[in-house]
Amino acid sequence: MKQLKDQVGFSHSFEITPKRIVSLVPSQTELLYDLGLEENIVGITKFCVHPYHLKSTKKTVGGTKKVNYDKIRELNPDIIICNKEENTQEIVEELKKICSVWVTDIFTIEDNFQMITDFGQIFNRRTEARKWNDKLTFALSGFKEFVKDIPVKKVAYFIWKNPYMVAGSGTFIDELLKLNHFQNQYASRERYPEIDLEKMDPDGSLDLALLSSEPFPFKAEDGYDIVKFTNSAQAILVDGEMFSWYGSRLLKAFDYFKYLHNSI
Repeated sequence: MKQLKDQVGFSHSFEITPKRIVSLVPSQTELLYDLGLEENIVGITKFCVHPYHLKSTKKTVGGTKKVNYDKIRELNPDIIICNKEENTQEIVEELKKICSVWVTDIFTIEDNFQMITDFGQIFNRRTEARKWNDKLTFALSGFKEFVKDIPVKKVAYFIWKNPYMVAGSGTFIDELLKLNHFQNQYASRERYPEIDLEKMDPDGSLDLALLSSEPFPFKAEDGYDIVKFTNSAQAILVDGEMFSWYGSRLLKAFDYFKYLHNSI
């Protein structure tokens, strides 16, 4: 019997390896696929778009904040994969009535390594998990070498419009901003605060307004509306998946970040 504890501290006992998986987190669906578990995935969310073909081969059970419990129950899962940020506590508690619910909580790159290791243990994919962590470790080292001499830039990372919301501290986005030598203008604010554009750049030191492609799909014209409230900041559209998805996506993110720095 496997005795494991998830990232919110809940203990799980697995007498046998879970075979039927429902994933309610897009980036973790991608990770499960990359660990060789495609055949075991039986249910996903409508936002699970990587790899794209899963949308036509797996049952969609709702979104991340609103799920169809009856559809999940009908799939007879052995385990449901959730995330503290993506899925509400209410959803997790209701899902526990169906089967084991494994909850991840990712703030740091180290948390990401731990999640991959955990999945390797849960699903008997230890070798695959170790290979992914080795690849990520190597890529992370290479990126740190790439970015070490790049000057720090002060940035605001926008995730929503009307109201305007940004990424603050205690988020995976903030962790990746630091890795990129981006000083988060809102690092003193928790999670995803609403902000007033007129107060965004009080000392005129903001360098970049990073406009994410998700969850709000910012366009170039949005950048003009934002940077007019700054001294001389530049607005840049960025791929939100690269800054907010964890798991195996991080490997592609390092290459994307190099491209981003070379284009600034």
